[in-house]
Amino acid sequence: MAGLTSRLAGPDDLPALEAVMAAAIGELQRGFLSPEQIAASRTIMGLDRQLVADRTYFVVEDGGRIAGCGGWSRRATLYGGDHTPGRDPELLDPAEDAARVRAMYTHPDFARRGVGRLILALCEDAARAEGFRRLELMATMSGRPLYESYGFTPIEDILDARGGAPVPLTRMGKTIPAR
Repeated sequence: MAGLTSRLAGPDDLPALEAVMAAAIGELQRGFLSPEQIAASRTIMGLDRQLVADRTYFVVEDGGRIAGCGGWSRRATLYGGDHTPGRDPELLDPAEDAARVRAMYTHPDFARRGVGRLILALCEDAARAEGFRRLELMATMSGRPLYESYGFTPIEDILDARGGAPVPLTRMGKTIPAR
């Protein structure tokens, strides 16, 4: 993680974040999904401006370039972008609900350099500070190994066909260790 810096995303970052997401979906899913499933992924994944507005979305940079982005949410939506059907903006109860890790993307030029682990640590620390004791996320097949290495365990496997071709995903959870 040497050389990586992090900050909260702002409205001026949105075009650059969308470009990182497009590159990550298009390139990092290869080998895990068919071309049709990658195209379908663009319907069920992407930018969620609510995370930026809630100040729970991080940008990770390396030498001034955006290496990745991701965040967490105190809202019920588990995954998906602004355009994804079925969103739920209801606030979660930290005493009973799991905070959501959301919209994690690494630019392909920075894959496997600690970007994802840094974002997960930032999300975990921020959710802990707001009283959450658990995290949940929806993992892509390419992201699942990272989440498992960080301590997430599978809860359920699903196929999301809202984008046309069914995309395999795994809902995962993790207890936030007390400090």
